Amino acid sequence: MTPTRQAAVRLTQFAHGGGCACKIPPGELEEVVSGLTAPSLTGADSPLLVGLATGDDAAVVTLPGQQNTAVVSTADFFTPVVDDPYDWGRIAAANALSDVYAMGGRPLLAVNLLAWPRDRLPFDLAREVLRGGLDVATEAGCHVGGGHSVDDPEPKYGMAVTGLADPARLLRNDAGRPGLPLSLTKPLGLGVLNNRHKTTGERFEQAVATMVALNRDASAAALAAGASCATDVTGFGFLGHLHKLARASGVTAVVDTAAVPYLDGAREAVRDGYVSGGTRRNLEWVAPFTDFGDTDADTRLLLADAQTSGGLLVAGEVPGAPVVGELVPRGAHSIVLR
Repeated sequence: MTPTRQAAVRLTQFAHGGGCACKIPPGELEEVVSGLTAPSLTGADSPLLVGLATGDDAAVVTLPGQQNTAVVSTADFFTPVVDDPYDWGRIAAANALSDVYAMGGRPLLAVNLLAWPRDRLPFDLAREVLRGGLDVATEAGCHVGGGHSVDDPEPKYGMAVTGLADPARLLRNDAGRPGLPLSLTKPLGLGVLNNRHKTTGERFEQAVATMVALNRDASAAALAAGASCATDVTGFGFLGHLHKLARASGVTAVVDTAAVPYLDGAREAVRDGYVSGGTRRNLEWVAPFTDFGDTDADTRLLLADAQTSGGLLVAGEVPGAPVVGELVPRGAHSIVLR
């Protein structure tokens, strides 16, 4: 933790929540979108390889006449997660690009999505947000070609991203199988540290560095290791995204809670009560599907912590990433904590 560094304008105070903790609760979202598919565009022969069915990280479709190339499409945006506008832009861009990496793709083109309260916040701050997004997209080798903006009472920023992938080498959340280890490429605790930052103004450099880091190398390492199943850990928390992976794959995930990495200061933030409503909703959602064993209350909250621009959760070993569990044949629960 670094000493408080007050921004000239505290962007987080202009939003009811922060980052991916603002997501609509997963249970509510699944109920709303259930059945919203076009029957004529689905089926075994459909070019839509990944759609709504398993709640994966992005949509994937093959191109007509080009069966060796797939297009990956996603969009992600959220309210300020930090006060610094440039950092917020970088974080939001890394988070949006992550969905492409989580599918095993490489981002090609992004367009900005910006909502801004013009009568409440200086518009030059929006430029800093966009500059942060551009810098991270440039680091990823992804073009930024404009976007869309609206005047809105609450600031929001993100990107719609198009990428390319090999349809035979996708990372999907429904491709897990018993016997595979689970690797996690970034530590948890981003949500509680961001919530502490929003409340107190304390700046956590370790959290910012983690959120702006691209999942590009982790995705490439997972593909090189032969992985075919992965997801990224964002607003639904580690447990929420793991539940979706286990459910889609028809397996149970056994988690070694002692092996899960956390950012410095994360446990102290939970202890001091900096837990978002999104994190508590995540925990409530996964509870019926989880055998918590004797896991303590703080650890349960950290495992459900609503992450922003978190790491990849890969069914397979990724060099340099801790193994935090394994997939086993489907049992009474989708997740078992040990």
